[in-house]
Amino acid sequence: MNQNSAFMQFIPLAAIMLIFYFLLIRPQQKQLKERKKMLEAIKTGDKILTNGGIIGTISAIREEELELEIAKGVKITLVRSAVASVLNQIK
Repeated sequence: MNQNSAFMQFIPLAAIMLIFYFLLIRPQQKQLKERKKMLEAIKTGDKILTNGGIIGTISAIREEELELEIAKGVKITLVRSAVASVLNQIK
């Protein structure tokens, strides 16, 4: 009887852990995987939105740095992780 009651106390804890996994952890891992895929797929000529709200076109890529043309003749350099989204892929 004592082992049975200990097991019954463990069931709600296990249920809470499963709920946290399916509602919080799994979706976050999926979102991180999609973001990593998007950042790796960036290429020259893509129109992007930065985390700071700047929209521009990528003119050059150097490993983790991107050169972004935000106006004619105005270029800035930013790191890949500062890209919020690729605009020309949104339909």
